[in-house]
Amino acid sequence: MSAIPTRDRRAERREATRAEILEAAWELMHEHGVAGLSLRDLGEKVGMRAQSLYSYFDSKEAIYDALFEEGFRECFEQLRRAAPAGDARADFRARCRTYVDFCLEDPARYQLLFQRTIPGFEPSSEAYAPSVEALELTKQALAAAGASDPRDLDLYTGLVTGLIDQQISNDPGGDRWYRLLDEVLDMFFAHADARDKGDR
Repeated sequence: MSAIPTRDRRAERREATRAEILEAAWELMHEHGVAGLSLRDLGEKVGMRAQSLYSYFDSKEAIYDALFEEGFRECFEQLRRAAPAGDARADFRARCRTYVDFCLEDPARYQLLFQRTIPGFEPSSEAYAPSVEALELTKQALAAAGASDPRDLDLYTGLVTGLIDQQISNDPGGDRWYRLLDEVLDMFFAHADARDKGDR
């Protein structure tokens, strides 16, 4: 007879508590900003003393690290799941809009993932890995869409990040800059096409 696998209930409870702590941390950052996360408030929100949080995370930075990894895994998954339209440039535009929507739906998460909001915080290599995957996916999609110059990725990210920052900072909840996305992508690809023709 084959052995019946046993569940590690202690490990399951530990992971469930870690997930509860991270969910509560997101909620607090939505209320007080990313830099306003306090271990005392976090402990109160999950019903434990602040010191008890160290049983699940080594430090406050470790909580930020776990949140960073969680956020970028979700970003990568959304980009990966973006439905292909059958045309490389149309696919890229759809993936770009998925990315912008992801950033705008949660400004606190955007601050943690894409801005240096926490003094001294550097994500671990493990937490940073999904962001590298997401950037590589974007780079490959750009090349397939006809923008393979090494400068194209920097130009694209600068343009789109500028739109996102403007939208979050100056018209939160609106669409003043969001509705310019197609126009910005038109200009970007027109520039890449014109440059490539000039290189020939």
